[in-house]
Amino acid sequence: MPDSVAVAAVTFDRPDDVKTLLGALSAQTAAISSVALVDSGKSPVRDIAEASAANVTYVRSETNLGGAGGFSLAILTAMASGADWIWIMDDDAHPEDPECLQALIDGAKERNLDVILPLVVAPGRPDTLSFHFRIDGRLTHNRAEVAKAGFLPGVGHFFNGALIRRDVFFRVGLPDLRLFIRGDETDFMIRLRKAGIPFGTLTSVALSHPAAWSEVNEILGGRLHVLVPDTDFKRFYFFRNRGHLMWKHKRLRSLAADAVGYPLHFARTRDFRGFRAWLRAYAGGARGTLFGPPSDLGY
Repeated sequence: MPDSVAVAAVTFDRPDDVKTLLGALSAQTAAISSVALVDSGKSPVRDIAEASAANVTYVRSETNLGGAGGFSLAILTAMASGADWIWIMDDDAHPEDPECLQALIDGAKERNLDVILPLVVAPGRPDTLSFHFRIDGRLTHNRAEVAKAGFLPGVGHFFNGALIRRDVFFRVGLPDLRLFIRGDETDFMIRLRKAGIPFGTLTSVALSHPAAWSEVNEILGGRLHVLVPDTDFKRFYFFRNRGHLMWKHKRLRSLAADAVGYPLHFARTRDFRGFRAWLRAYAGGARGTLFGPPSDLGY
């Protein structure tokens, strides 16, 4: 009997994207036993879920759990279905073609992996990656360049499209609810590495997901880069969580890169307000403070 797969998906006020996602999941050649869809939005999409050809378990949350909390609830719901594998999806992502899931399953079995990820490409631009990889010391969004590798061990962009065997969550835990958004995926990847669970990216398959090119800021001639999200809300969580993960996991190389990169970035852009906001959030994360829901933080 083949292993069963359940999807863990989250949504927040993206009804059209949910339709696209559920349609793409229904078209997969590999069987999907169920889809756990956690909806924290202000405009519930229960009707879309119930009308889908996919077997959707709709979970309504009246509290905005963020990405981390939403994924945790969706993963637990998917695990409770008894599935052997959990396939994680954001609402604005979808598999590029019907063979995506089967290719991931085959890739995981071929390499004896319990975790495997696809590439992530920009909507309408299948030759361009939404999130960069560093190849031969430089950043690239060129899909063809990355695809040459076939498989990239030990790196990947969680959580979109991550196919994870159920038992992994018992070994490393769920996404950390405290992180809310931005950073929960990095924390999970670090926990995989510490637990000695091999993973990587299969470069022959892809998901479509909006790009984050505008966040990447290269400095020192491209030898170093920093990520600066587009809104105050996202910047706060990204900076706070990065500081928290640096301290929690004793990421000294990350600390050194941030201590050089961000001051240089904000000095170059003459954004001294931005520098103060970065320092406050980063230091608060390192101290383990400034946690809580957005309303408690003034956002």
